[in-house]
Amino acid sequence: MRIISNRTLKNFYDLNSEYRDSQDPLEAWYSETRKANWKTPQEIKAKFGSASILKDSRVVFNIAGNKYRLVVAIDYKRQVCFIKFVGTHKQYDLIDAETYDEYSTHKNRTGLRKQSP
Repeated sequence: MRIISNRTLKNFYDLNSEYRDSQDPLEAWYSETRKANWKTPQEIKAKFGSASILKDSRVVFNIAGNKYRLVVAIDYKRQVCFIKFVGTHKQYDLIDAETYDEYSTHKNRTGLRKQSP
């Protein structure tokens, strides 16, 4: 599986000292996913039982005992995994994982949920 992009994961833990504890778990996820040849969401669940399968080929992975969340979109046919979001569980609660794209080329991020007053 090709992952776009590993730099996103590295930036998350390298540029935010408070997230350094995510490095080993994110690198482990990257290593496992890189070796994967998933054809269906069920194959992902077989490897990562706590992953949540969403619509439109999106998957949410729990990282570091659910302290962090990783949202990806997977193109099973082309064997490409696109990182859409990486953040804390609290940050994840502020997005719509089915539409959010932190790395969109659009100026405004899409898929943000409105915060309650």
